[in-house]
Amino acid sequence: MSNLHEQPTQAPDPDPTAAPTPPCPSAAALLADAEAYARAELGGDTSGHDWWHVQRVADMARRLAAEEGADAFLCVLAALLHDVADEKLNPSKEAGMAKVASWLEARELAPGDREHVLEIIGTMSYNGGANPPMRTPEGRVVQDADRLDAIGAIAVARTFAYAGHVGHPIHDPGLPPRDRLVLTSEEYRKDKSTAINHFHEKLLKLKDRLNTPAAKRIAEQRHDFMLGYLEQFRLEWDGER
Repeated sequence: MSNLHEQPTQAPDPDPTAAPTPPCPSAAALLADAEAYARAELGGDTSGHDWWHVQRVADMARRLAAEEGADAFLCVLAALLHDVADEKLNPSKEAGMAKVASWLEARELAPGDREHVLEIIGTMSYNGGANPPMRTPEGRVVQDADRLDAIGAIAVARTFAYAGHVGHPIHDPGLPPRDRLVLTSEEYRKDKSTAINHFHEKLLKLKDRLNTPAAKRIAEQRHDFMLGYLEQFRLEWDGER
């Protein structure tokens, strides 16, 4: 039986030399950290995969997540980090993914969320049309947000920026588009092409490869804009207008 006059056990005083336990950052703070990281990594890019592309994709991911009922935090986080890992901007896909994985591991993030973000980033690229469908609502939203930035007026500008970046000409009538539905990764990345061919090989196919109703709705007008642009380009190229 306990002594009624016994003093309750007191918790030991904290060790003044111990490092304080950092508080778990809020979602807003973690997203701000990811934004700063993406800005630092991509701020000087001239290939069309720069910080402003990332910001547009993140903004669209937030918009689509709200319409589609996906987790907005995970969608925006994956969108902010997706091109940090892009194999076009790294020695390899593995090197890019390792860089993002290392960044995520240094942050207070649930392991399941960390793996989910890495899965989205690792499987969302077009890859010549060969990648399988996205597994989760968040993956579908982020993939759609990225693809919408490859459809429309900004997509036209990005296409020519990227062609100049990799040394492809604007147009060559003697080099027709590769018309197979799916290209191997090696063919898609390495074979010679042109800016105009890129519309036919990828951009005009994206409208029918979107996942969500919200993105499909947005894509309609953007797709029509590209068709109009290509017709104007053809008429000018042939001296008809």
